[in-house]
Order: sequence, then C-alpha cells, then structure tokens
Amino acid sequence: QVRLVESGGGLVQAGGSLRLSCAASGTFTRINVMGWYRQAPGKQRELVATFTSGGTTTYTDSVKGRFTISRDNAKNTVYLQMNSLKPEDTAVYYCHGEEGSVLDAWGQGTQVTVSS
Repeated sequence: QVRLVESGGGLVQAGGSLRLSCAASGTFTRINVMGWYRQAPGKQRELVATFTSGGTTTYTDSVKGRFTISRDNAKNTVYLQMNSLKPEDTAVYYCHGEEGSVLDAWGQGTQVTVSS
C-alpha cells in the first residue's frame, strides 16, 4: 500500500510562486509515473504535469513555461514549482502515483488559491 502526502499549498497573489511537494511512503518497489492533477470548483480534475522514472516530463499547455515538475527518486518525492501564478490556477492540487496495473494512488490534495 502506498501513501502520498502533499504539502506546500496556500494563498498567493497573482504573479507569485508556490512549490508543492509530494512524498510517497509505504510498500512498493517502484513508482513509474508521479504527477500532479488539479480540480477547480465545478470543473473536472485535469492533468497538470507528470514525471516518469525514466525522466520524461509532460505538461498541460496552460502551465508550460510557468510550472516545473521535478523528482527525487531517492526520496520518493515529486515537486511542482509554480511561477507566474494566475487566478485560473486556483484549484485543489492532487499528487498521483502509478506503476502499471499494480499501483494507482492519490494524495489527499492541497489547496492553491491565487488572488487577483
């Protein structure tokens, strides 16, 4: 069983920055894909960014050039550096971990609020 714990959310003014962290703990051999999703009020959860164990990253178009995902495999931790934040980035951000068909885990979520 895997537990993902997020931290780093909060309230920031537009143009500001926040860094989210997600640490994985529990019993697992590897987590191939670690990433971040977000869900704004009244909207579906959407992919923000992912980082594979092989080093491949992906980003949704709306955050490219502003957000950077990174990963520390030794610490089983994934980070999301968010710069130039906009009010439309306001959402609950969820960490996700996946390893084929054997692992599909979610964190509890952390609130990010960007004021205009």
